[in-house]
Amino acid sequence: MKSIKFICTLLLVCSTVCLQAQNSEKEQLTVALSSPGKPYKLKVNLISGSIRVTGHNADNIVIDVDVPEEKGGRKDKRAGESGMKRIGGSTGYEVKAIEKNNEVTVHTNLIDREVNLELKVPANGSLILKTINGGDIEVKNVKGELELNNINGEIKLSGIAGSAVATTVNGDIVARFESVTPDKPMAFSTFNGTVDISLPAVSKANLKLKSDQGDIFSDFDVAIEKGSGGTSKTNSGGLYRIAKDAWVTGKINGGGAELMVKSNMGDIYIRKAKQ
Repeated sequence: MKSIKFICTLLLVCSTVCLQAQNSEKEQLTVALSSPGKPYKLKVNLISGSIRVTGHNADNIVIDVDVPEEKGGRKDKRAGESGMKRIGGSTGYEVKAIEKNNEVTVHTNLIDREVNLELKVPANGSLILKTINGGDIEVKNVKGELELNNINGEIKLSGIAGSAVATTVNGDIVARFESVTPDKPMAFSTFNGTVDISLPAVSKANLKLKSDQGDIFSDFDVAIEKGSGGTSKTNSGGLYRIAKDAWVTGKINGGGAELMVKSNMGDIYIRKAKQ
């Protein structure tokens, strides 16, 4: 009984929940917040896999973990060299969630295997989500500040109230806002993909838009600034210069916080959200 009491106390003091399992399977973690009902911060960092976050009415964070089976298994370099065959090895994994003062950090010890996380979170919180390979980032029905970073995958937001900064390299970005935080700058950037942003019709913003190999569309009445996206010619002491400004700048509803959107190889859409 003493050892059990010590473990429970350690989990409470460190606010740490660990999951270990053998082979490929689905498991679940439930993380309690130190101050239920108050704003929280969630950080998730993956090397390979997808992150899906949905707001719910509870005060805790529920994490569903899915580790798919390794495709084809691992090749043992020693097999066949001396008649040895691999009959076992390490196939376990660990997903750890650490909570302290309403800040939750989720990470895994896996580097070369895919981990897919589905999280149910209180609606009012700030999210910092990062993944690199093999998955998308999706966030639904959350109110707060979002910081999202992907390398090889899409970023999809829906039912969002607040602000977002989202960056990916190979993938589209789609964001549907129910409301935006006034005077809070936002930025969306992808190298290879389309960026599609929907804002409430009453949103005020200073737009800064650029697509190197694509077009820019909007159903807002955008007041384009003079000289935006134009060509300039200068002569300074016999040095002649011609410059093409690819950035298009303008205002919607009289202007507000900056909304920067950039794609190197894809179209950009700034839409009025449907009522």
